[in-house]
Amino acid sequence: MGLFGPALVALLFFASLAIPCTEQEKSSLLQFVSELSQDGALGSSWDNATDCCKWEGISCSSENTVTDVFLACRNLEGHISPSLGNLTSLLRLNLSHNLLSGGLPLELVFSKSIIVLDISFNLLHGDLQGLPSSTLQPMQVLNISSNLFTGRFPSTSWEAMKGLVVLNASNNSFTGQIPTTFCVSMPSISVLELSYNQFSGGIPPGLGNCSMLTSLDAGSNNLSGNLPDELFNLTLLEHLSFPHNQLEGSLRGISKLTHLVTLDLGGNRISGNIPNSIGDLKRLEELHLDGNSMSWELPSTLGSCTNLRTINLRRNMFSGELTRVDFSTMPNLKTLDLVWNNLTGTIPESIYSCSNLTALRLSGNRFHGQLSERISNLKSLSFLSLVGNSLTNITSALQILRSCRNLATLLIGRNFMHEAMPEDDRIDGFKNLQVFSISRCSLYGKMPPWLLKLTNLEMLFLYSNQLTGPIPEWMSNLNFLFYIDITNNSFTGEIPAALMEMPMLKTDKVAPKAFEIPIYLTQSLQYSKPGSFPKVLNLGANNLTGVIPKEIGQLKELLSLNLSFNKLSGEIPQSICNLTNLEVLDLSSNKLTGVIPTTLNNLHFLSEFNISNNDLEGPIPTMGQLSTFPNSSFDGNPKLCGPMLAHYCGSSEKKFSTEVAKKMDERVIFVIAFGAFFCVGVLYDQIVLSRFFG
Repeated sequence: MGLFGPALVALLFFASLAIPCTEQEKSSLLQFVSELSQDGALGSSWDNATDCCKWEGISCSSENTVTDVFLACRNLEGHISPSLGNLTSLLRLNLSHNLLSGGLPLELVFSKSIIVLDISFNLLHGDLQGLPSSTLQPMQVLNISSNLFTGRFPSTSWEAMKGLVVLNASNNSFTGQIPTTFCVSMPSISVLELSYNQFSGGIPPGLGNCSMLTSLDAGSNNLSGNLPDELFNLTLLEHLSFPHNQLEGSLRGISKLTHLVTLDLGGNRISGNIPNSIGDLKRLEELHLDGNSMSWELPSTLGSCTNLRTINLRRNMFSGELTRVDFSTMPNLKTLDLVWNNLTGTIPESIYSCSNLTALRLSGNRFHGQLSERISNLKSLSFLSLVGNSLTNITSALQILRSCRNLATLLIGRNFMHEAMPEDDRIDGFKNLQVFSISRCSLYGKMPPWLLKLTNLEMLFLYSNQLTGPIPEWMSNLNFLFYIDITNNSFTGEIPAALMEMPMLKTDKVAPKAFEIPIYLTQSLQYSKPGSFPKVLNLGANNLTGVIPKEIGQLKELLSLNLSFNKLSGEIPQSICNLTNLEVLDLSSNKLTGVIPTTLNNLHFLSEFNISNNDLEGPIPTMGQLSTFPNSSFDGNPKLCGPMLAHYCGSSEKKFSTEVAKKMDERVIFVIAFGAFFCVGVLYDQIVLSRFFG
């Protein structure tokens, strides 16, 4: 009997574990699945004959009541059934990252048990303003982000959620002003995410009463007005983010936010300087003040923010010498972006102590001098842009930079003016370089042979220099090259047939990686990854001769082809019509002859087309894609004709004149014949009459 007792206890224990979920809970879950139009195979895996606590995505308590429904990323489609509200012990419901549509059931919002509700990244819609408030709710985390909800933000509807800690409503279409009732009705609110909506008006000063807030994000809305002083009373804030609005004012009072880890006010109208008190933010890791109207010198106290990882101050009006800031105190700095300011002097040597730096952009300033050898200390540097300064000695710069073995993007154009393109064979080491720009420098010399060593090169910008000689055939050996811009140089000779063999211009493959920071072609045009760039072959404004190679039709992935302002002759090859992805085709200002191939109408994506200033002849197609372009696309070809040039084609004129002449001849023949017949008739009459009256 002594042995039987423990066995009985064990039996009773395992029997208690075998208690299945209730029929009500099972029925509610099956009802939810039955109302989906696409159930992600849940219908087949949720067997009515088994315990629902063992179903995929379902967790239960020790009493075998359903506490968790986790069905994220299951490709579920259809609406959310209110039956889930019948799970009276449900604590956490996650239906995020699906394709669910329809409205948000009230039974879930005002559940008496749910503490975490995540329906983010779906297609749910509707106006939540009408949701009724109810008795006290236990909800602590509510995530409705990345849906299609509209209307005013229903803050008063959720006043019953006194214990709400996290509210994420970002990436919807909510309108109106940001409410401040959070601070009264939800005293525990810690995280408030409202970015990517359509909120307008100012930042309400009442937000300063949300004393427990640690994260506040309302970026990418239509907010305006000054930063309220009350905002700086949120002394627990770790993340303050209001980018891409129209906010004004200054940063006075920022020193109160001593817990700040992230400060993002980029893309606004903030003015004034960065106050010296910025140095009080000892925990600051991310500083984004880009795209504002800030000015004056950078404070030396910035060096006291020793935990900084990112400094983004691009597109402002900061001036003075950057050497005021001691960057050597920032060992964790990874990104320093100061493009488009008015900074002067030399590049601070202290930057080269930031051994973890991966992205450095100082373009669009007024730095001068030579590049320091100490930059080779930046072993992690992947992105370097120094465009548009007054740097000198390109040979030295390249010999130094070859030591930065991880460089993938190197942009150094508009420097080294009128220097010689180095041909030094010792320039190597750029094994990882993918983007290389040394444009608008007026460099003279030839295409440097050391480019062939850049075996991973994808984009090459050499435009607006004074380079001469032929385009080398070895360029086709750069197997990853897909963007070539060597316009506005003095290259001579024929277009190498080898260029028509470039593998990346034949395939649609581009490595799916991202730049450390976006590349700007203009201040409004940016690219975050190589795959965003079009595939381009720009050889315009040189002295190239000969014909356009017929093999050009092999480059089927080209989106832009520019051969303008050369001395190319011969006809437009029919094979260009195989480049069906072309969006830009410019063959203007050459010596091309012959007719326009009608098959160019097969280039349905063409948005820019120019064959002006050649010696082409014949009719311009009056139907299809080519008929949509203006006269300027065809001007300067005296032998071209067509309605758009108000110059009727010669064949039509000839046909017209032939028909007129034919009709004139017929009339003349008729008159002559009639006259002759008349004369013969009169003479005949006279003879006959003379016979009768003689």
